[in-house]
Amino acid sequence: MTQDSTKSLTIGLVIDDSLDSTDGVQQHVLTLGRWLTGKGHTVHYLTSTTKRTDLPRMHSLAKNLRLKFNGNRLGIPLPAPTGPIKELLDTVDFDVLHIHMPYSPLMAGRVIAHAKPSTAIVGTFHILPWSWLTRVGTKALGWVQRKQLRRFKQVIAVSSPAASFAREALKVAPVVIGNPVRVLGYENAHRAEMARLAAQPAAAGAPVKIFFLGRLVERKGARELLAACRRLVDITDTPFEIVIGGKGPLHDDLLSYVASAGLDKITSFIGYVAEDDKAELLAGADIVALPSTGGESFGISVVEALAACRGVVIAGDNPGYRTVMEGLERNLVDATDTEAFAQMLKRYVESKELRSAESEAQIKQAKSFDVDYIGHRVLDIYTA
Repeated sequence: MTQDSTKSLTIGLVIDDSLDSTDGVQQHVLTLGRWLTGKGHTVHYLTSTTKRTDLPRMHSLAKNLRLKFNGNRLGIPLPAPTGPIKELLDTVDFDVLHIHMPYSPLMAGRVIAHAKPSTAIVGTFHILPWSWLTRVGTKALGWVQRKQLRRFKQVIAVSSPAASFAREALKVAPVVIGNPVRVLGYENAHRAEMARLAAQPAAAGAPVKIFFLGRLVERKGARELLAACRRLVDITDTPFEIVIGGKGPLHDDLLSYVASAGLDKITSFIGYVAEDDKAELLAGADIVALPSTGGESFGISVVEALAACRGVVIAGDNPGYRTVMEGLERNLVDATDTEAFAQMLKRYVESKELRSAESEAQIKQAKSFDVDYIGHRVLDIYTA
């Protein structure tokens, strides 16, 4: 399909999961969808059961089942009835169906099967396996879907490591385009925080704030951060505090660890953080620590932190985060190496100057994933 790049397109963003959560793929879909709408395109959201009512042209095509996959929880669709799918595709003349991958044959696969020949099928591949089961399962999907995958005009992968896995598992040839992030909102929060500090500097001796934001699951590294902070108590005299944002199955275990490690007086758990509150919290931290140990194909949370944080962002040294932290590799850490992690924290806890020196480079790197740049690259795929 060749389109005039100025033509208004009708686009279906297809995700097997619900759009009720704010996980990475959902953020991708919502950020790209809003940007495309702002550019004058008509966007439909084709999802499994989604309860939110703030999005126009929402089509919940299947019920879903919550399961653990790749170290996280997500919704797997139950078999989608073909009637509503065929009715939607007969009613709406889609120029593009954009499938988020890997996809289920029980929903997105049925959408592809009933799409008109004139509709371009584009995919975005999101995952990097955290376990052998994820690797095997994705390869099995690739084998089952090998004929349908030939229907795709182009597959996008969100990072080079994700592209390598997509080539291995699905036998496709992806182009790498990162996840879209609305960087401006986070950059504005950074500016507001710097203006606030200029007007009202922090009190002398105020504790350095170390902030973690993410799901409280094994691979996100909250446990490793707390272990490093326990060691940090022994090697620095500079006061610091720890703020843990997020919820998940490790919550009670982490609370127990904080109490047993003597960190309870300097640690607070603030629970679920709404999207509207993220930028301000990230901007107000001296150190943002996102020490994921693996299973990351990208790092939307890292990009957001790079754009907002007034100080330094420390990220886990895994392939997806390494992609996002290009040029900032000095601030990657193997979170399972408690001593190395503690020493990195010590360096930045003890030096405001070092923390501040990282900010400009971080904002510059974050801008390379701004939705206005990424969105135009995706549109180029649609219209080529």
